[in-house]
Amino acid sequence: MQTRCTEWQVRDLVGHMIDVTEGYLERWEIAKRGESADAVGLQVMGEMLDDHAKEFRSLSRQDAISRLKADADKMTGIFEALTPDEWTGFLVVHPYMGPCPAGFYPAFQIMDYGIHPYDIEYGLGDKLATVDEKAAGLLIPYTHIIMQNTVDQEAARGVDIVYGLEVSGPWGGKWRVTVKDGKWSSEPEEGNFEGCQALFQHTPGDFVLSVWGRFPGGSASGDPEVIEQVRRLFFRF
Repeated sequence: MQTRCTEWQVRDLVGHMIDVTEGYLERWEIAKRGESADAVGLQVMGEMLDDHAKEFRSLSRQDAISRLKADADKMTGIFEALTPDEWTGFLVVHPYMGPCPAGFYPAFQIMDYGIHPYDIEYGLGDKLATVDEKAAGLLIPYTHIIMQNTVDQEAARGVDIVYGLEVSGPWGGKWRVTVKDGKWSSEPEEGNFEGCQALFQHTPGDFVLSVWGRFPGGSASGDPEVIEQVRRLFFRF
């Protein structure tokens, strides 16, 4: 069955989860040994993850599910054993993002297990599917890191704008965003977005799915040119 990830069937989502979980486990062992590891960057992540996920198509349904469950149990055990100091101080090199504190890795798993069920539900025909609100809420702080690191430098050439970003609900917030010199940065907005050239408003699930490139969600008001610049500012990963 096809999913919202246009190149992947459900079996490929399982293969993807095997790939990334086993990749994390391998990188964890490298970090524990004090050895170095490379990171290739987010721009090539989509293509490489696609290739890796499809490598598992030879597995039977039962073998794939059993392997993923075993990997997930092992990864969860590692997360549960983390000390407070390790959560922020133990660095593990992510294959695409580089050195990250250990506490980022549970968030990476929430990203996958939070977003990919939406991909399956959409593929089953539920066009109104979204991400669980709590999962989306937990991911909102990480969306800002993702957006900082996925600016398409060609699309950002010459862009110098300030816009507002608002995410509703207890998990959300208000931010003033600046895009200048190819860089995206945000800071909490205490006022009413005075001086912003555009305003983007989202629900938590809508925002997360937009950042992860599923669709250009949310409502937008203000300068149409600025809105268009923001819509095409990021490369898909």
